[in-house]
Amino acid sequence: MKTLIRATLAASVILAGSLPAFADARTEAYVQKNASEVLQSLNNPKLSAAERTATFSKYMDTITDLDAVSNFVIGKYARRFSDAELAKYRKAFRTYALAVYEYQLDAYRGEAVVVKNSVDRSETDSIVNTVIKRQDGKDMDVRWRVQGKDGDYQVIDVALNLDGNLIWLAIEQRAQFIALLDRSNGSADALIKKIDSMTAELKSKTRT
Repeated sequence: MKTLIRATLAASVILAGSLPAFADARTEAYVQKNASEVLQSLNNPKLSAAERTATFSKYMDTITDLDAVSNFVIGKYARRFSDAELAKYRKAFRTYALAVYEYQLDAYRGEAVVVKNSVDRSETDSIVNTVIKRQDGKDMDVRWRVQGKDGDYQVIDVALNLDGNLIWLAIEQRAQFIALLDRSNGSADALIKKIDSMTAELKSKTRT
């Protein structure tokens, strides 16, 4: 795990260092608005835990291209799975990914999102750097990788500061999932079983 974190962190540093540093105000505004709404969805006292999760998932489905992320995290295996296997995997991955985002962001429910700056990788690919403020001073750095243009944007990865390391969630999942698929001779069933168990563990930890 330490090796994975170091490799992921190194990839993130290389990625950030290679980006042209000019801001995209429209992408920043998109992240400001939608990230704030996502956090607010976790803080509605009128909602039950199930309703809060459903509302949160709806927001994340709207702003995140989970099909693109799901393909990315299994690399070459996205072309090797049958249509039925890919559909089953995508369903399991969507549930897991939303559980990851909810679990990691839950401690910051209702807090303010402050956009620091952004860097453009290309005309259609930007990284927006934000800070989620907390009243106790334990702020969290979050980076949002956004693709699209002219107001038609979607998030394709999120980097969170976990235990002092800025980790891109899709990159970390890619390393884990491809390693499992390599060990299991590309078994979709083995991957889905692992994803389901990871989802169940996360949901058991989610605050009610």
